[in-house]
Formats: sequence, C-alpha cells, structure tokens
Amino acid sequence: MSTPHVTVVRACLRNGAGGSPTAVVVEADTDGPPPHDDERRRIPAAHNTSHAVFIRHTGDAVELRFFTAEGELPACGHGTVAALALLAARHTGTGPYRTALRAAGRVFDGRAERAGELVTAVFDPGPVTLREPTAQERTLVLAALGLTPAGTGPDVRIAGVGRERVLVPVPTRAALAALRPDLGRLQAACDRSGLLGAYVHSAPSPQGRLAARMFAPSIGVPEDLANANSTACLVAHLAGRGIRRITADMGDALDSPATITATAGPDLRVELGGTARILTPRQPARQPL
Repeated sequence: MSTPHVTVVRACLRNGAGGSPTAVVVEADTDGPPPHDDERRRIPAAHNTSHAVFIRHTGDAVELRFFTAEGELPACGHGTVAALALLAARHTGTGPYRTALRAAGRVFDGRAERAGELVTAVFDPGPVTLREPTAQERTLVLAALGLTPAGTGPDVRIAGVGRERVLVPVPTRAALAALRPDLGRLQAACDRSGLLGAYVHSAPSPQGRLAARMFAPSIGVPEDLANANSTACLVAHLAGRGIRRITADMGDALDSPATITATAGPDLRVELGGTARILTPRQPARQPL
C-alpha cells in the first residue's frame, strides 16, 4: 500500500488566521504507487480536514483531483487555493508562481505569491451556469434550511461550476448565523436534484462584503468552512445587479473565520482569490513542479 505524504494547508484565511484546513498530497512524494481512490477518501478524516487535494505533474499542466470522505469532486475552490499555496512554496524562481492547472476536464490558469508565511492564490474557476430553481427544489431546500419564501425573497438560484448548488439569500448576517438546518432533510433534497449543497448568504454591503454558510451533507460535509466555488457562482449571479466584486466571510459558525474574494469580469468570467498558510512541514520534492 502506498504511504502518501500529506501537508495540511489552511486555505482562505481571514486577516492571516482561521481558514479551512485542507490535506494536500503531491503524488511525486508518495512512497510506492499513487494511492487508490479508497485511500484518497480516507485522507480527509485521517487529517481532520473536510477535503483533500491530490497534485500530479503531467508535463503541460498540474493535474488536481479533489476528495471528501464520500468520494471525488469535480472541483474544489479552497482545495485549489491550498494546492497553489504549496506549489508556490516549492517554487524556486523569482516573482509570482504561475502554472496551468487541469481539473474537471479543463485547463485553466493559476498563480500565487508568497509574503512571509502567507501565500495569496488566484485562479479561474471556470464558467458559471445559472438557472431558476424548480418549485420543488425551492420548497424542499428552504424547508430543510428552516426558511420560508418570505425569509428569502425571490432571488434563490441554482448555480453551477463543476456541479450545481443552490444559492439562498437571507437579509442579514444575524439571520444567517441563526440558521439550524435539518441536515438529513437537506441531504435528501439535494440528492433528489443532484445538488452539491446549499450556499446561504447575507445581503452584500455597498462595498460587496457579505457573509455565507455552505451546507453540503450530500458530500459528507455538514458545513464547509470555506467554499470558494460557490462564492464564484454568487458573484456571477450578482453581476447581473451590477455587483462585480464580493468578499465573502465564512467559517464563523465553526470558529474558524475564512474569507474569499471573487471578481466577475465584463464577460462574466470569474477570478477567485484566497490567502493560505502551510501548517505541516512539507516533504522534499522528488521532481520539479
């Protein structure tokens, strides 16, 4: 059996603290053959993280694969931030680290820059799809969240980048903090429609600052500390209202504050950003990355 060398990276920090612990494995460092998918699924729990990202250098791009205890995900925003942070820490050149990344069947740009112990990473999460929820999707998800249509308004959306999830607005940060979803009902509602989970967010300030919580029991994550791809979905949606840059605060309900930035360009292509810190000593690279 292979023995992966795991580095834990806290991704999407807020003011240098908090963030989402993410297990990162560079497969070139693994003793023996690459881990099987069952082994990959065990790594998040073994290292007290919700997600793990596996890095493989393929020559023309750096391939990323993402896992939770439930299985593989097509994309993971904070996992991508964590991967870029570790790659940048290993980078021996001068200036920002830049690379082509491959995940979910596409190649996209990523870059990261070190400043002392912190690494700021930015990447293109890919095109965002948006649609109205069906009446059944809206009813089942809101009921599982303990919300009524009057508590959210009409602006609920289904959004996808890699996989669809539901975006649910609430009026204030206090309303967001008070949520106590029925996770069993939410999992059943999401499974019925093939949704990743529910990203509930407060109204943005004039400067685009908001708070959000991501509930994803269908992938084994009752509440995600930081969900960057859902933040990308939200900024693509809000761009239609003229809000093209947001800063999303997450993780407060889990005592690990996290922050993600997202910007939508004129063509609605999104750029995601987050700051990370590497927690555990990394193993020496066995091949250049």
